[in-house]
Amino acid sequence: MYDLVVVGHGIAGLAAAVSAAELSPSAQIAVLEHAPEHASGGNSRWSPANMRMPSVNEVLPGFVDDMVAASGSGGDRAYFERLASQAPEALQWLEKQGVQFHAMDYFLKSWPNRIQPVGKGAAIVEALKQSAKSKGVQLVYDCRAQRLHLGRGQAIVEAADGRQIIARSVVLASGGFQGSPDMLRTHLGPGAETLRPISPGTAWNAGDGIQMALANGAKASGDWNGMHSEVIDPRSSQPAPLVLNYPYGVVVNQEGKRFVDEGAGLVHDTWEHLSRTIHFDTPGRLAWAICDSRFFQLEDHDAAIRSDMPPVTADTIHGLAAQIGVPEQALLNTILNYNAACNANMSGFTAGRLDNLATTSGLQPSKSNWARPLDAPPYTAFPLAAAIVYTFGGIATDVEARVLGQRGIVPNLYAAGEITGHFYDKAPNAVGVMRALVFGRIAGLNAISSH
Repeated sequence: MYDLVVVGHGIAGLAAAVSAAELSPSAQIAVLEHAPEHASGGNSRWSPANMRMPSVNEVLPGFVDDMVAASGSGGDRAYFERLASQAPEALQWLEKQGVQFHAMDYFLKSWPNRIQPVGKGAAIVEALKQSAKSKGVQLVYDCRAQRLHLGRGQAIVEAADGRQIIARSVVLASGGFQGSPDMLRTHLGPGAETLRPISPGTAWNAGDGIQMALANGAKASGDWNGMHSEVIDPRSSQPAPLVLNYPYGVVVNQEGKRFVDEGAGLVHDTWEHLSRTIHFDTPGRLAWAICDSRFFQLEDHDAAIRSDMPPVTADTIHGLAAQIGVPEQALLNTILNYNAACNANMSGFTAGRLDNLATTSGLQPSKSNWARPLDAPPYTAFPLAAAIVYTFGGIATDVEARVLGQRGIVPNLYAAGEITGHFYDKAPNAVGVMRALVFGRIAGLNAISSH
């Protein structure tokens, strides 16, 4: 019998295993991973792992209020307070595992100060993996845990191939259900199953841990209709080929018509809405971000395009329309009407913040910021499609990472990371890895101390 079994080999799961092994060096601990070793790590391995912190020693003032506001009425203030209070200690602990951090440069430098591990999420996964191995933690790959049987003083984790692993405590850290076509279709609606995964690791998060917990009486939590999605270039086969230039031009559908307010906010405030609109409400699930040469004069403009594919380029709108396959006259009318609604005085244009340079009344949909005319060729177009990063629906946990049931705490069961349902409305930016790390550590320490 193991003292602790962790389901999931991402940052949350590895943080749980390593923390538990540090606290109890003689404990028998195993980590069960759905993927083969070369593909292990889930979303964590492919994440930029941005941390919403100016340094490893502090969290930004207002962090908790920002998190609660982003999560709407469903946000758990106590959860985010615990995250804020424990984040510095968790990052300092990571440094002791050999992970280094540096300040981040962002597109247009418009976001709050953040830091990032050198080597991104993969660096954390590899550092914790090596630490786990050195402490005698058993890492079991190609092991898809699908069933959980909880009894007095022990739990049995059953894998898809029939293997049974017995433990005193279990930490579930196997991600959301973005890799399950059936669960996506059920909870996000028809067509959700065709969403492209943002990275290779995303597809391994099949919702198994969530189903295991629910089958054992765990409460559901989070926005089960919600997800974090982003806009990508569908031509690219690279992980996360983001296209973030759309606020500084127009977005059109395949009919050559605008359908959103491209300037409703900075990209991290609008990419979820835009990507969902493209995927669920736009013919062909495809749109085009069109800019003129002024975009390429912006500071850090190259950071807005993460695709390895070049834009479609033309000297005229007619020529651009012909290349991207939209009706030429319709696109020309769209651009002419948009240009006519732009303010002739562009002196207030400021790309790095909301500048209130809006279109005049009459244009539908309006554009709230950065409304400059598109009249400086050459014109460029990037295709836009949606990619799913993670889902919001999950299981309820408290600030000690204990799984909550209908009648209180589920004994000997803990959870951390995407599997836990603490997000509503939209994803707070640059906190996913933070919460995986913080609550993974809490889960591991509490699980190994509980017996």
